[in-house]
Amino acid sequence: MNPTSVGGGKLVDMIEKVPVILIANDDGITAPGIRALVDAVKGLGRIVVVAPDSPQSGMGHAITIDKPLRLNKVDIFDGVESWQCSGTPADCVKLARDKILHDKPDICFSGINHGANHSINVIYSGTMSVAMEAAIEGIPSVGFSSLDYKFDTDFTVARKVVRDIAKRMLAQKLPEHILLNVNIPVVTEKSFKGLKICRQAYAKWDEQFDHRQDPRGNDYYWMVGKFVNMDTESGTDVEALKQGYASVVPVTIDFTDKKVKSWLEQEWKM
Repeated sequence: MNPTSVGGGKLVDMIEKVPVILIANDDGITAPGIRALVDAVKGLGRIVVVAPDSPQSGMGHAITIDKPLRLNKVDIFDGVESWQCSGTPADCVKLARDKILHDKPDICFSGINHGANHSINVIYSGTMSVAMEAAIEGIPSVGFSSLDYKFDTDFTVARKVVRDIAKRMLAQKLPEHILLNVNIPVVTEKSFKGLKICRQAYAKWDEQFDHRQDPRGNDYYWMVGKFVNMDTESGTDVEALKQGYASVVPVTIDFTDKKVKSWLEQEWKM
């Protein structure tokens, strides 16, 4: 509706724009986590779900370039427009914007992942690739993960975290090309301490590969390992989660280390 002159003045458009919330994940469209995410934002705007038709954990920011992508409408979430995609988590965002929404959504949420995506996990995470792809397109985005890996985990606290952040983001837009990495501890509602803004910990998986043999005697390797936190400073996501907070880490799509860039310009004198 265009502004209309009334009595020499202008009548402001009285139709309030309904926010569009795009939801995707990497655990697949039937995962309990994405249902919890949908439930958490109901009533806050138009929800559109575009998610992989099968689990894509650890996919990182892979995109499909060597085979056709299929996009099928499904009836999984009551009253919510939903599509399943044969591609990767990042593919879901690309297809959603180009073929379903035909525009940028107001926000893009990913998850709720079954398992942590704090510290270095942001590099490998399919959950975070959804948010990263959205941020590349200038869409405010968040990747949500629960530290509980169980399929039947209780998402009560996680849903409250999602709704709180959704309201904040709809009221005040994030800076362009910034996304949030939000991890939620395994705690009761009573012991949950709230949100805490953090930095990413210097922590990673110390991995090894078990040498095994299949029933036919053929060799194969199975990745195993343990999580090691090498960060002794305070203010990290790992620390906040241990204290019962949900960690909120702002992430940028620009990987440039500006301090080292300046140092190289001086020292290398190219």
